[in-house]
Amino acid sequence: MGAQLRLLRRRIKSVKSTAKITRAQELIASSKIMKAQARMQAALPYEREITRAVSGVVSNTASVDHPLTVEKDQPTRAGVLIITSDGGFCGGFNANVLREAEALKGLLEGRGITAVPYVAGTKGVTWHSFRSREMGGRWTGFSRQPSYRDAKEIAETLIESFKAEDGIDEIHIVSTEFVSMLTQTVVVKRILPLEVVETEAETEDAILPYFEFEPTAEAVLESLLPRYVESRIFTALLQSAASEEAARRRAMKSATDNANELIKTFTQQMNQVRQAEITQEISEIVGGANALADAAAGKE
Repeated sequence: MGAQLRLLRRRIKSVKSTAKITRAQELIASSKIMKAQARMQAALPYEREITRAVSGVVSNTASVDHPLTVEKDQPTRAGVLIITSDGGFCGGFNANVLREAEALKGLLEGRGITAVPYVAGTKGVTWHSFRSREMGGRWTGFSRQPSYRDAKEIAETLIESFKAEDGIDEIHIVSTEFVSMLTQTVVVKRILPLEVVETEAETEDAILPYFEFEPTAEAVLESLLPRYVESRIFTALLQSAASEEAARRRAMKSATDNANELIKTFTQQMNQVRQAEITQEISEIVGGANALADAAAGKE
């Protein structure tokens, strides 16, 4: 009985320590979500305006013939930018991204295209390294607070490989999109080659203004398209950072709740053992008293 009580007390103490850690992680993630959301919202106007500028150039150009917009007839290699986290304690956040990346890899191979992973985040890099998979590029250390410099570095690597003769023919992004505090979805987007779609404006406000280009539309497009790719990657990094914190908060809250339930269960078991021990001691005392009484009655 005593050994069992000591074991249960040690378990309760251990689970309480774990609950303190998970609760602290939950509070930290909750505070960082607001900052991540603010950064994400602040970046949206830039992405919206640069997309509008690129659309304006393409709409006012008779023929679009740029390396970043021309789709190859028979693509053979595709770069897949996989955005994961640097840290853990975020539930199935990374597993969902990697599972979707594997599904995209299967689809590309079904088309006869070799998928080349470009991985951001320690978890994704470790996952690919453990399986001895070659990566076209790897970046770590900024998943929770990405900067535009990080996005620019990734974009330059991808664009350089895209322009190379023996490089990649397509670029896809697999990342997590922040919908709400409770919902984050994994999305797959193709950013290169740029898809040019002719549509009619639904309203007059949607019609893009007429532009005059200096020196030429091609030169303007040459300058804008890399910035457009950088902004798309930066937005994906910010969305992933907010999603990571939300997933970590949800996972840590679940872990804290489970720890509290374990504490209740262990406490009930400890009380039952203690009650059984007390009952046994009372029984022994009563039995001893009866034995003494019987012995005294026998002497009389």
